[in-house]
Amino acid sequence: MQHRKIGPFAVTPLGLGCMSLSHAYGTAPDEASAAALLHRALDLGCNFLDTAALYGFGANETLIGKVLKSRRQEFVLASKCGMFRNAAGVREIDGSPATIKRTCEDSLTRLQTDVIDLYYLHRWDKKVPIEDSVGALSELVAAGKIRTIGLSEVSADTLRRAHAVHPITALQTEYSLWTRNPEIAVLEACRTLGIGFVAFSPLARGFLSGRLRDMQALEPKDIRHAMPRFQGENFAANVRLLDGLEAIAADAGCTASQLALAWVMAQGEHIVPIPGTTSIAHLEENWGAIEVVLSPEILSKLDALINAETVAGPRYNAVNQSEVDTEEV
Repeated sequence: MQHRKIGPFAVTPLGLGCMSLSHAYGTAPDEASAAALLHRALDLGCNFLDTAALYGFGANETLIGKVLKSRRQEFVLASKCGMFRNAAGVREIDGSPATIKRTCEDSLTRLQTDVIDLYYLHRWDKKVPIEDSVGALSELVAAGKIRTIGLSEVSADTLRRAHAVHPITALQTEYSLWTRNPEIAVLEACRTLGIGFVAFSPLARGFLSGRLRDMQALEPKDIRHAMPRFQGENFAANVRLLDGLEAIAADAGCTASQLALAWVMAQGEHIVPIPGTTSIAHLEENWGAIEVVLSPEILSKLDALINAETVAGPRYNAVNQSEVDTEEV
């Protein structure tokens, strides 16, 4: 298997996003099921796991620390600061140096590790200059608490400002056939600066698996209910793309999920998608995407079918959109 470079780390072409093991997409699995999935990911060879202080309000880091402590040397561990549940129990974005350092200490305790390999600023707190937040992260590197620094959901300009303070190892943002924002400027900025690009939601929050065609199948608390692309006429229009996607997958000899993941990996050697799942069967299916090679003809068909013009609706509602700094199509 050809590994990809994320800063000093050689990682598998697919990582694992761990958020869904604790929250967001309906009821999270029980600990035994989540543990089985994490172990299966490592057994398959996956060596890049992604979590955050926000996920499950600390529960996701606690899960990984408890379950994988004995296998810590087998994977590159990424986590995030700057967005968490505050003392009042409310989600908060806070990129102040003091909060970043305190959050890191809490994460190290929950993860049962001495160092976090890749530590992202989960969201840029626009009340705090990015230089100040990255400066605090740089001090954590110097202290040996974290090995490298990442940013999440920022623009190319903000990335360059941050990189001037301390080398940025990775930029993480949403990227898939139906979310093309990184193609405006961020992908090229990462390529030019030698920064890895980590694509979250490469399956469009499960949509590109082809299995989600009825929103009534989702639990009421599933976060997709609040996302414009999964609502009303937007969702109905987007579902009409799935038959074409599955036809292309059949031509390519793979599943729709594998096709969508292979497309992301084909966009550049510096790109590593991190699909998440609560299902071992889906984990194994996703892993099979590494072996899928897409012809120029298949890539062209995909680009024509699903792109910024054919997908209906913005990716975030107004509140969530205000929290990110990414370029918009």
